[in-house]
Amino acid sequence: MFNMSSYSESFRSLHRLGAPLVVGHFAHMAIGVTDSLMLGWFSVEALAATVLGHTIFFVIFIVGAGFAAAVMPVVASAIAQGDSIQARRVMRMGLWLSAAYTITVLPIFWWSEALLLAIGQSPDLSMLASRYLVIVGFVVFPALALNVIKSYLSAQELMRFVLVITIVGFLFNIPLNYLLIFGKFGVPELGIQGSAIASFFVNSFMAVSVCIYAVKKLPEQALFLHIWRPDWSAMRKVLRLGVPIGITSLAEAGLFSASTIMMGWLGTVALAAHGIALHITSLTFVIHVGLSGAATIQTGQAFGASNVLSLKRSAFSASLASLIVVVMTVILFLSMPKVLVSLFIDPASPHFQDILTYGALLLFMAALFSTVDAAQVMALGILRGMQDTSIPMSMAIFSYWGVGIPIAYWFCFVLNWGGVGLWAGLALGLACAAGGLIARFFWVYNRLRKTSPMASSV
Repeated sequence: MFNMSSYSESFRSLHRLGAPLVVGHFAHMAIGVTDSLMLGWFSVEALAATVLGHTIFFVIFIVGAGFAAAVMPVVASAIAQGDSIQARRVMRMGLWLSAAYTITVLPIFWWSEALLLAIGQSPDLSMLASRYLVIVGFVVFPALALNVIKSYLSAQELMRFVLVITIVGFLFNIPLNYLLIFGKFGVPELGIQGSAIASFFVNSFMAVSVCIYAVKKLPEQALFLHIWRPDWSAMRKVLRLGVPIGITSLAEAGLFSASTIMMGWLGTVALAAHGIALHITSLTFVIHVGLSGAATIQTGQAFGASNVLSLKRSAFSASLASLIVVVMTVILFLSMPKVLVSLFIDPASPHFQDILTYGALLLFMAALFSTVDAAQVMALGILRGMQDTSIPMSMAIFSYWGVGIPIAYWFCFVLNWGGVGLWAGLALGLACAAGGLIARFFWVYNRLRKTSPMASSV
């Protein structure tokens, strides 16, 4: 039976959990957007190189972030069972795995110029992007550590300080970028390298701040006492969930990275317009990421407590909230695409009008794209709360790479639809993922419903 009061409570809980996550993700994403805005005003070449550089960084980072994503549902379930010791151990092993991962991937940043040349990028762009990547490689660990602690605190509904620190980091990034990129007040003009240096300082500041908060807020849990001691059982649990999450994220990030590389084959104007459109859609997408994180916590708590009815309510509430955001996003993209794109480019630039026109067309496609992207990320978040990550990984890889990339290439280069065709192909790949993941949720949910002691009430 439909119980309105129960669903109202689920919505209130979603808002309580989701609002800090959404604003926090938005503020963190805004740091990257600020970089692009300032570098776009510095030069179109710097903007295009940053698009390439940030794409490489994000692909590498998002795989390691799978460990932090795994921390959230496991901690939420452990807390629901009253096991704070297990929650602490999981967090520590998340940090261990993040540190090991960082050491493994650093050489990729050092040899990034050769990598970019090997995938067909121009020598000038490859050289410029590599200057950014050599520095930004050192951002990986503080960024991953920040995510692990955020996941640990979020699973215990301690997100407000994390939100405050993220906003402070965003505000700190603006003047630091201005000083280092443009060389003001006696500071040398560093351009794209200045942006990378600013990213290192901002992420390090945020990581250290949330660690200090976690220690002071939860002194009884002694989070970092004897942190050098391994807990192999907790590590295996984080690996079991985190590796599929990381690979799934890699498949999705790789989808966008491949699209960026293909856009690079179309020229600097197309690449710059693509980067702008991605940044704009990312700013709205983080709302769904925040809601997905809240759904992971809610469903993780329900899963840990074997409360299938609560799980169903949480999944419905999160999906409905995401749908409302999708409708608002589509209206925004269709009503003022040129206004949004123009924010990223100096009107005096000789490429201004070409990028404006190209970017506006891509934002029209983004209206379709954002709809299916929101659906698949919400399904992934709900399934992660249910600690189901392996099958969703396989479904995502097939959808992104078996469907999305081949169709995007065919539309773009065989049918000669250009960047619009490329974005249409990406949308079809994400639509395939969304359909499969939603079907997977119903399958897992019905299986849990049959075995749950509360099955009779669902």
